[in-house]
Amino acid sequence: MTPDDFRDTGEPARTDAPRPGASAATPAESGPGAGGPPRTPVHERHVDGFGTVRVVPVDPARDTDLLHDWVTRDRARFWGMREHSREQVREIYEFLDSLPTHHAYLIHRDGRPVALFQTYEPSADPVGDCYDVQPGDFGLHLMIGPADGAPEPGFTDTLLSVFLDHLLAEDPHRRRIVAEPDARNAKAIERLRRTGFELGPEIELPGKRARMLFLERGTHLARVRTSRSGPRPSSR
Repeated sequence: MTPDDFRDTGEPARTDAPRPGASAATPAESGPGAGGPPRTPVHERHVDGFGTVRVVPVDPARDTDLLHDWVTRDRARFWGMREHSREQVREIYEFLDSLPTHHAYLIHRDGRPVALFQTYEPSADPVGDCYDVQPGDFGLHLMIGPADGAPEPGFTDTLLSVFLDHLLAEDPHRRRIVAEPDARNAKAIERLRRTGFELGPEIELPGKRARMLFLERGTHLARVRTSRSGPRPSSR
């Protein structure tokens, strides 16, 4: 398996801090964690040449096996859950699901789960004690699921772009996306920088030293306009 910039560089679920509306129902999902009735996405978009991307809230009970498989692999070492049992993973995502300020989402491509995104409000998270939180700041974590074949040009860039589109469209008051990967996580930091994030300071968080990165709303929207007028990204 050839990793892309995030495949072995996930970032941790926030378990030490304190579901949105929806659109039309999805077709039946495929792959791990797909049992049960079809889910209603909070965001959906068809990307030419890529497929249909859907953002669905994590269902802790339904998705435990899938999440446990993903977060306990060596490539997810920065997610901080490699030694967790299935029950511990379920309990963590049940806790996140109970918070109004923190959310977890699975990203599906053509009905198959391919990535895990988590969001949080920095003012309600330990990171908010480590930097000057600005009005409109909104936090993000990302882990791409295990590879299901050869590397695909533009894969991670497309998923991240669709999710950022969702975050900014969902609430026009979100002015800046905040990320804080482990400071040792050079691949994740470089990937975010290539997506338009700017480097911020290093900070001390529970369990890790982190590097802050920031993406201004205007920067992302300008990149979207440019990318949609040209070819898709060439790096996975």
